[in-house]
Amino acid sequence: MGKDKNPRRVADNEAMAKTRMLRTSPQKLNLVAAMIRGKKVDKALTDLTFSKKRIAEDVKKCLQSAIANAENNHGLDVDELVVAEAWVGKNLVMKRGRPRARGRFGKIMKPFSELTIKVRQIEEQA
Repeated sequence: MGKDKNPRRVADNEAMAKTRMLRTSPQKLNLVAAMIRGKKVDKALTDLTFSKKRIAEDVKKCLQSAIANAENNHGLDVDELVVAEAWVGKNLVMKRGRPRARGRFGKIMKPFSELTIKVRQIEEQA
């Protein structure tokens, strides 16, 4: 008599992780997300480890979370995972300011963004 189970948002061979409130602009975050799209997860983790971008550490955490979700929640093989999709969205913008010359006020925008990573298991062709 109870409620029906919620349908999965991803396919049977996929897993997903989402990180919200990352303190960087979506444009800067998308540069790092584009760096890992379509790569195998071990190669993507290596690229993020040695990246000079500050936000790469947070992207690496999100990718590791997606890998853990795939392994523990969905029973997928970690060695066959590929970063299928990585997309970036806007979040809130803190508005700050600073007094400027002649009675004016300089606006300072401090944007936040969110990141979603979807990993997919692919079968190796022999």
